[in-house]
Amino acid sequence: MSTQFSRRSLLAASGAALALALSACTAKDPLAQQANAGDNKNYIAGDGSVTEYAAAERKDAVSFAGALFDGTAVDAKSLAGKVTVLNFWYAACAPCRVEAPDLQALYEEFEPQGVAFYGVNIRDEAATAEAFERNFKLSYPSLADKDGGVLLALTKYVPPAAVPTTLVLDKKGRVSARILGLADKGTLKSLIASALAENQ
Repeated sequence: MSTQFSRRSLLAASGAALALALSACTAKDPLAQQANAGDNKNYIAGDGSVTEYAAAERKDAVSFAGALFDGTAVDAKSLAGKVTVLNFWYAACAPCRVEAPDLQALYEEFEPQGVAFYGVNIRDEAATAEAFERNFKLSYPSLADKDGGVLLALTKYVPPAAVPTTLVLDKKGRVSARILGLADKGTLKSLIASALAENQ
């Protein structure tokens, strides 16, 4: 069974980039519904839920390919054997700015244990993304995903549905947890530690 926790938050989303990326999502996906409506709101009110998936109910290992802002290629196969955190963001997203220092702190804590962190920037050009990273002193890399390729690939496994969204992948590359909205530091730390502790 999935375990869910709820809290209130208003989450910014990129209507233009996500309209293309989420056009193939199910009708029950609120972000896809909004994008398809074409009303240009550019915001989605997420439900603030955190879902942890038991090992028996996880889908197959995720599959995606993309590139960092410096051009370095990254694909899901390169993450095999590692717990991985994927955080969907863009620079003008207010909750993304709030959670950035916590993500950096968790990266510094868990990177020595082999946990990989990647941002997935769904909207910005390189200069904007790099300015954000400098401002918040982020030292983990981000994939450039303005075309929505990584986001669309991951909707097959679990729809991100709002920005920010943070996914934790287990050592087999399967989604073990999703935070829909602003990531609480303590909650994310527990989800990462749980995935690390699994015998796989």
